[in-house]
Amino acid sequence: MYKIKIGEGSCGISAGAGKIHKLLDEKNSGNYTVHSVGCIGMCFLEPIVDIYNGDALTARLVKVSPDDVDKIISFTESGNMSQISSLVISDEDKGFLEKQTRIALRGCGITEPESIEDYEKYGGYTALSKVLKTMTPEQVIEEIKTSGLAGRGGAGFPTWFKWNAARQSAGDEKYLICNADEGDPGAFMDRAVIESDPHALIEGMLIAAYAIGAKEAIVYVRAEYPLAIKRLRNAIEQAVEKGYIGENILSSDFSCKFRIKAGAGAFVCGEETALIESLEGQRGMPRLKPPFPAQSGYMNKPSNINNVETFANVTWIINNGGEAFAAIGTETSKGTKVFALTGKIKRGGLVEIPMGKTLRDVIFDIGGGIRGGKEFKGVQLGGPSGGCIPARLVDTVIDYKALSATGASGMVVMVESTCMVRMAKFFLDFTTNESCGKCVPCRIGTMRLRETLERICQGNGRNGDIELLEELCAQIKDGSL
Repeated sequence: MYKIKIGEGSCGISAGAGKIHKLLDEKNSGNYTVHSVGCIGMCFLEPIVDIYNGDALTARLVKVSPDDVDKIISFTESGNMSQISSLVISDEDKGFLEKQTRIALRGCGITEPESIEDYEKYGGYTALSKVLKTMTPEQVIEEIKTSGLAGRGGAGFPTWFKWNAARQSAGDEKYLICNADEGDPGAFMDRAVIESDPHALIEGMLIAAYAIGAKEAIVYVRAEYPLAIKRLRNAIEQAVEKGYIGENILSSDFSCKFRIKAGAGAFVCGEETALIESLEGQRGMPRLKPPFPAQSGYMNKPSNINNVETFANVTWIINNGGEAFAAIGTETSKGTKVFALTGKIKRGGLVEIPMGKTLRDVIFDIGGGIRGGKEFKGVQLGGPSGGCIPARLVDTVIDYKALSATGASGMVVMVESTCMVRMAKFFLDFTTNESCGKCVPCRIGTMRLRETLERICQGNGRNGDIELLEELCAQIKDGSL
């Protein structure tokens, strides 16, 4: 019997995957089963329908419409590939995935996000079992240290160091927090992971909680991600029923409970101390550091905060060893990095590549180059608080140095017709509206920046405007939390 998997992440659903699923269910004569999976990352080809014969992928169908459902059903009855040949992914588009190295995204579009049994079938929760039965918390931290895993939120701070600092902090009451407050325009990596592979996040967080000695784990996710919240809540309930969450997990001395906090969508709450303020029911505003969250975080207790992508790497590292992860990437930047590739690009979606690849590799090799035959002008990295890299620097290597300078989330590709002044104004509109108002340089300075750019866009620029913009930018960055 054939197994049909339909990509029903947010992108797939918006492209019409739900209608295809419904029709396949209604017309099912018993030759196949229909399953909902998340986004495999090829957003430019949605809706995507994968047909399996047992565990073997028989055909990947792309840009499927409700009118194609009868062709799919005919194939399941006859096995004749000619029935669906017009829908099969091209060799060129296959390269989008084949040229990637998938660790954080390994289960996206493969496992069923609403089935814990399917996650277990692909090796789910074996890393947690290994940790609780054979490793001490210190050994877990040492394995993460060996891997070289660093925070995937942009700063690139060593993950093991944060875990160890929280573990060494005095007190029995500690908290583990996942930062899923993905607020950058053009970024959707965290959303895709939670929608597609929520148990991978839960398992990674459980291992981290064990390592630091936390008995409660919290996922702070923006409320604009209703599907992610729904699937994560379902996954938590399933994990509780299976004994992976709760008291004496897998008959060990380790106990941990989970909860979800839906944030109101404040961009500033992507910063860890502002996130903590929001968790405590306060207005989301950054705190002075030190003290750092590892010493005094949520409810003034030792806390550790990592983002979704960081936790999604943890189970792979435990199962395969820290040295295997460290063998990927460069000497100073280990492992892979996930990007949301958008803008004027032929093949947009989720990309996971080894550290050390260049922007050219991502944009022109994996992404297929510029859409519409226009000239490449630059790429915007890291959202509103990131930066733009011009075409002449397209061979910039992607590593922690580049990510810390420009941010770590989306890649928005721009072409010759893109006005960089208007692009800057677009992001300043966003940052001005999203300023929490706590710091005067940010609250007032971003408004002055936007006003200056508005004048320039209207043709009323003045001598000294560029110098003023540069001066304000430095002052705002240096004078704000």
